[in-house]
Amino acid sequence: MNNIEHSLDMAANIRGAFAVALVDFDSGMTLGSRGGSPEFDLDVAAPGNSDVVRTKLEVMQKLGLRETIEDILITLDTQYHLIRIIHGTGEENLFFYLVLNRAQANLAMARRDLRVIEQQFTMGNGPSVPRPTAAQDSQSYFPANQR
Repeated sequence: MNNIEHSLDMAANIRGAFAVALVDFDSGMTLGSRGGSPEFDLDVAAPGNSDVVRTKLEVMQKLGLRETIEDILITLDTQYHLIRIIHGTGEENLFFYLVLNRAQANLAMARRDLRVIEQQFTMGNGPSVPRPTAAQDSQSYFPANQR
């Protein structure tokens, strides 16, 4: 089992997990996912959150903040959406996107578990499947002028 599949399987087992994806926020491409439903299209939600990550990074740069994002939390009435930036792979453009059922999840434990999964992922040297370049990614979610 490759590193992406193993990490996604681990994240899918976090208490309250409804959906999880590994996303390249430069291209918006989902490298793998688990879960979702017809009412919650993970293929739309995961790359859509690339905008959130890129916007936050742009604002931090404009403010001159020399910090890194650990995670971004979006709370909804019935869900938590947790975005965990992956650091330490040499490719700082990936994030885990975890959707939790708010009634079942323990947010503090989910954040800790996802941090551990991120650390294991980086120790495994990141993705273990070839990633397409922007030129090869003709199905990219974002037009070339937005990358």
